[in-house]
Amino acid sequence: MPALTLALGNTLGTRQDGEVFSLTTVRVVGPSMEPAVRNGQWWVVRRGVKLRQGDVVLLQHPTRSDLSVVKRLSHREGIGWWVLGDNPRESDDSRHFGVVPDNLIIGRLIFRYR
Repeated sequence: MPALTLALGNTLGTRQDGEVFSLTTVRVVGPSMEPAVRNGQWWVVRRGVKLRQGDVVLLQHPTRSDLSVVKRLSHREGIGWWVLGDNPRESDDSRHFGVVPDNLIIGRLIFRYR
């Protein structure tokens, strides 16, 4: 069962250098990222950031465009990312759907607020 997330809203912000960034709030549903990200937690996701191996990200599921999921970036592979859930028994991840193209990565989880 994948960790489903529901995007609830967007907020634009501006850094001191004038660059605009976008934040999204999400609620995680499901156990695929436990123990790092737990079922029912609320997170802030920052869009448009440079991604690195090990980041926990919100992405559009590659085979289900109506579904957003939270996964960890394992490594770059070609023009995309190999993503894995922290709880492999409960995770629908790159082992099932392959590499995730860069354009399907929505943003990086930056902090939990509930």
